[in-house]
Order: sequence, then structure tokens, then C-alpha cells
Amino acid sequence: MENHIRQLREEFHMTQVRLSIELGVSQETISAYENQKHYPSFLQLLKMSSIFHASIDYIMGLSEVRSPVPPQETEDLSALVDLGRQLTPRQLELALSYIRGMLDASAL
Repeated sequence: MENHIRQLREEFHMTQVRLSIELGVSQETISAYENQKHYPSFLQLLKMSSIFHASIDYIMGLSEVRSPVPPQETEDLSALVDLGRQLTPRQLELALSYIRGMLDASAL
């Protein structure tokens, strides 16, 4: 099972040096990641996930699904949750009813 680090880096037109700067590691470390001589830490994987807009599973070659949730959807869902936390229980009930109604109408 081969990781996708090199493929993603090249797709984003990044050199090993540039990625090493982004991750705060040496160029040799990036080479070792790409050649599977060493594995990135969880923190490095999180950073790469953000840089490449790809899941950690995809980066490490554990999945062929690049990103289960597009970055914009993640931001929109986070905003929706943040707004929902500001609602009173009654307002939240109404908002959920509205959303369920939209989903029911789209199923027709």
C-alpha cells in the first residue's frame, strides 16, 4: 500500500523543500515520507490534510476516497452548528422542522 504524498505534492506544484517548510521538517524527511522509510506524525498528517484538502486515509494510501467531505461543506456545517448553539430550544426545534421539511420536499 503506497501513500499519496508525492502525487499530492506534485499535483499542488510543490517541491519537497516547499512542503518541508509548510510542515516544519527537513526536505530529507519529506523524501523519507514519500519513499515510506518514515511515517508522518499525526500532526504532520493533519497539516497535510489541510494543505492538500484530502483525508488522512487517502494521504496514507488507506483509501481511494480523497476527501469524504469537501472543505467548503465542512466550513458550512461548522457554521451551521455554531449558529444552532446560539438558538433557544424553541428556535432550534423550529429550525430542525424547517430543515426536515426541506428534505422531505426534495424527496418528492
